[in-house]
Amino acid sequence: MIGVIVGDMINSQQADPGVWLPVLKETLRRIGPSPQTWEIIRGDSFQLEITPAENVLSEALCIKATMKSLAGLDVRMAIGIGAKAYSAPTISEAGGEAFTNSGRLFDHLKKTTLAIKSPWKEVDRVMNLCLELALLTMDRWTVNSAEIMALSIRHPQKTQQELARLIGISQGRVSERQQRAGHEEIMNLDRYFRELIQQKAKK
Repeated sequence: MIGVIVGDMINSQQADPGVWLPVLKETLRRIGPSPQTWEIIRGDSFQLEITPAENVLSEALCIKATMKSLAGLDVRMAIGIGAKAYSAPTISEAGGEAFTNSGRLFDHLKKTTLAIKSPWKEVDRVMNLCLELALLTMDRWTVNSAEIMALSIRHPQKTQQELARLIGISQGRVSERQQRAGHEEIMNLDRYFRELIQQKAKK
């Protein structure tokens, strides 16, 4: 069981690709090598494979936070979950249920910037409702809120004091920014998602 993310940049035409493209590539490079794990497609779109599947939402949240930490930018993503039927030298040639789910969902993304399609309708119903509510906060992240969310997701074991030292602000400012970003609630959602996928995958 794997996760596949298909995404594209929002407002990329109004921004300098020399600024945001290296940031996107570095974010994807953390997850695995290209082109087996990820590829940039058509300049401002990408496809990414995540194993195991329960990690896929966390990675999507990190990508969103990282790109929104650049002023004026955002990202639209469809998460597909399912089996991988076959591997290939490049991710664009690989196939299976997760790839199909992410691709078909992405083609129908209109009013939302993040959604999930899995083999289980009840999971999709609950998670997409939760994401709609979470996006009321995430789509409105400021640059500072997005920056602290990206750091918090990448370094889940670091204290607020340690995060503060990374970006040169006080621990109190870290706490304030995390609260404004909905950090605790969004991390609770990720934990719920992980438990849900792990339970379903065992059946």
